[in-house]
Amino acid sequence: MQQRLVDRHPEVPADQLVAQMVPPPTFDEVSFASYIPDPKEPSQAAAVRKAEDFALQVNKIHKAVNKKGLFGKKKQIDGAGLYLDGGFGVGKTHLLASIFHSSPAPKSFGTFGEVTNLVGALGFNNAVERLSANSVLCIDEFELDDPGDTMLVSRLLSELTARGVSVVATSNTLPGQLGEGRFAASDFMREIKKLGSLFEAVRVDGPDYRHRDLPPAPDPTAPELLTEKAAATPNSTLDDFDALCKHLSTLHPSRYNALISGVSAVFVSGVHPVSDQAVALRIVVLADRLYDAGTPVTVSGAKLDEIFTQEMLDGGYRKKYLRAISRLLALSRFAEPAAS
Repeated sequence: MQQRLVDRHPEVPADQLVAQMVPPPTFDEVSFASYIPDPKEPSQAAAVRKAEDFALQVNKIHKAVNKKGLFGKKKQIDGAGLYLDGGFGVGKTHLLASIFHSSPAPKSFGTFGEVTNLVGALGFNNAVERLSANSVLCIDEFELDDPGDTMLVSRLLSELTARGVSVVATSNTLPGQLGEGRFAASDFMREIKKLGSLFEAVRVDGPDYRHRDLPPAPDPTAPELLTEKAAATPNSTLDDFDALCKHLSTLHPSRYNALISGVSAVFVSGVHPVSDQAVALRIVVLADRLYDAGTPVTVSGAKLDEIFTQEMLDGGYRKKYLRAISRLLALSRFAEPAAS
């Protein structure tokens, strides 16, 4: 019988959330050496050097913090901060994961959403205590979507860096511009500036590597063929788009990773443009988890680059939606050879 994501109701104990904060499987083996800078984009080679230097700094700070002085107390040393700013698909996550792999344990790696979800699940003080032993906290796709997140993250990172934890983040928005277009950012500029002061910003330029020398996104699969392909693909799932979107609303985003665990490929029928912001943001999180896992995606209905309405793309979450489209297109191309 064909599996469906809507039939899955995963539970993720809070105490497992920290242990799960590691790079996705697609970045298990990356390193600074395996990052191939585009010769046309000198900022990429410069970013690699900066990232390597930062990793060395993380090691020195962590060693110094844990070196006990007189009376057996640890030294009070602030952690360092690095902010990799650039467009989609320029290798920022590759460099972030390379820093993680080069840093001593304990250490944590997660998306911005996973970090805020962790704090929500554990409580602020518990989260600080669990993360304060880290050498580094790596945050992918740094975003400030609402005032609450702004205050929460500002306080969290201030507490952690004061305890010697270094923080490195990636984003496609400079620290001083976080939150623009989403809420009254001017009312929270003090917190945003505080966040920006924690980081040294490094620009990574270049075109989206996911689209370099690649053909356009594949056309949607015919509905009857989609069912056949799903049935012929072991451990795959087949879901109706609207039913899947409704199911996502019943799960905390921290469970999306468990939702797709063990799934070899995702097939979705009846895809159509989404105009509801809450639904669209859930799709963004699911797209991130699918991309992290390298799970192929095949759909019927609308093309994946039409999944968000133009009105949505013109709004404050434009960059998030474009990232999701970029990742879904990469996964759909990945699905093509296996599906043909």
